[in-house]
Amino acid sequence: MINFAYVRVSTTEQNEDRQLDALNDLGILEQNIYIDKQSGKDFERPEYKRLVEKMEQGDVLYIKSIDRLGRNYGDIQNQWRFLINEKGIDIVVLDMPLLDTRTAKDLLGTFISDMVLQLLSFVAENERETIRRRQSEGIASARARGVHLGRPAKEMDVDFAEIAKEWEWKGLLLEEALEQTGLSRATFFRRLREHRDKSEKTKEFVT
Repeated sequence: MINFAYVRVSTTEQNEDRQLDALNDLGILEQNIYIDKQSGKDFERPEYKRLVEKMEQGDVLYIKSIDRLGRNYGDIQNQWRFLINEKGIDIVVLDMPLLDTRTAKDLLGTFISDMVLQLLSFVAENERETIRRRQSEGIASARARGVHLGRPAKEMDVDFAEIAKEWEWKGLLLEEALEQTGLSRATFFRRLREHRDKSEKTKEFVT
């Protein structure tokens, strides 16, 4: 019997120390702790897959909370049953003592743990949907206020309008214009469209 642990954070910027601290007292070997920095929307995660392949019947898997396992209600249910029934391992959720399959072996214990699992799985997916909705609302609100999202526009030390005019008048080859502005072909033409649109709006305002 080997003790394993699974740790997950959603992005590379997030810190997994809180989960690791909770696992410290369990004496789990470092090589048996698997960490993914990826969304919990599904189970297509490299370290989780390696963990499942490594575990054998009788092993124990520790996780800090059910949402670290995943955030999709149906997938959590299916994966939980797969690990217990097909892999033959036990699962211990540290934040929820009722989710400890080592002690819930009888019918009542299994029933209670299934009910708790369903509830926490629902909460996990609901939180994910809430986060996504807030992100979408935040993006829409920022765009409505005219806030630029994404990479900042590349600044140039040269006068783009003059270079574009010289290129249009055949005084420059496209390659020369790209070299002087430091822009890619796609960005050059996007800037050119923006410049023309701005010029047209200025003319309309003046007239």
